[in-house]
Amino acid sequence: MRLAREGDVVVVTVSYRLGVLGYLRAPGISEGNLGLADQLAALRWVRENISAFGGDPDAVTVAGQSAGAHTVQCLLGMPDAEGLFRRAVVQSSPAALGLGSARSARKAADRFLTRLGADPRTVSVVDVLDAQTALAREAAGRLGLRAVPLFRPVAGVGPLPDAARWAACLAGGAPGLDVIIGTTGREMSAFYTPGPALRRLRRVPALGSATADAVERAAGAAFFDRPARRLAARLSEAGARVWTYRFDYAAPASPFGATHCIELPFLFGTDADWTAAPMLAGADPHDIDTLGRALRTAWLSFIRTGTPSTDTPWPPFTAAAPAVHHWRP
Repeated sequence: MRLAREGDVVVVTVSYRLGVLGYLRAPGISEGNLGLADQLAALRWVRENISAFGGDPDAVTVAGQSAGAHTVQCLLGMPDAEGLFRRAVVQSSPAALGLGSARSARKAADRFLTRLGADPRTVSVVDVLDAQTALAREAAGRLGLRAVPLFRPVAGVGPLPDAARWAACLAGGAPGLDVIIGTTGREMSAFYTPGPALRRLRRVPALGSATADAVERAAGAAFFDRPARRLAARLSEAGARVWTYRFDYAAPASPFGATHCIELPFLFGTDADWTAAPMLAGADPHDIDTLGRALRTAWLSFIRTGTPSTDTPWPPFTAAAPAVHHWRP
């Protein structure tokens, strides 16, 4: 992994249960939040064992992207996670989801179990995932515009406290915490560009393409950008040191632009791993290399010291001066 190879850090990647397998809440089957329980177990393992690999258990950084970033948000206000990490990186969190409610979890479970038509404990994982996929398509609507996951962390269940206590724990744990929070320039293009609604809209003469762009930007601002800034403000005002960014790189031949996940090739894997990625179509290898090295340098500096190192100034975020660092070639 590039981060381990280029920096004096120990990198631990964690697998955890997602979707129905991680967040189904159904009486007699699962209480829910199993995905969060998996992450807590991993962080406890790191706390107890990382020194054997040359790591420092008192300088752990937890990082996540997309759904992983949303669960990092959950961890920031989770009492059971206190003391398990010192720094956090929140990349493209769908922060507008907030914490799921018992009511929404019950409705999602009812819809899933009806679609599956069986006890999920008695069928194969393939059957469970097929039913989840069918339900996700149905939930997205005929136009494919409701890209909201049905299964997510539920407040007041298992390790996740209710919303009021989570907010109190978030504020109480902020002093001494270092956090990077950011989004990409076109978060929703990954969800909307392939969908039927905006594809048809872009074919409308004159204002069709501009209108589609406006819809996409508005959705991205509501679902990702504004909630990310609100989270940054909450943490900063409570005493955390916070840095915010926007990743603006767009490959010239890609229809997705600076889409959701676009920063990942600059942090992880190798060039060969990403050669067929549509979001990097037509990318200049020099741009990828230069921007990737700068991004990894900043992340590695943050992991080691709590402050991201960049060639141009990147001041901490405050409510009075909400600085945003833009990543582009």
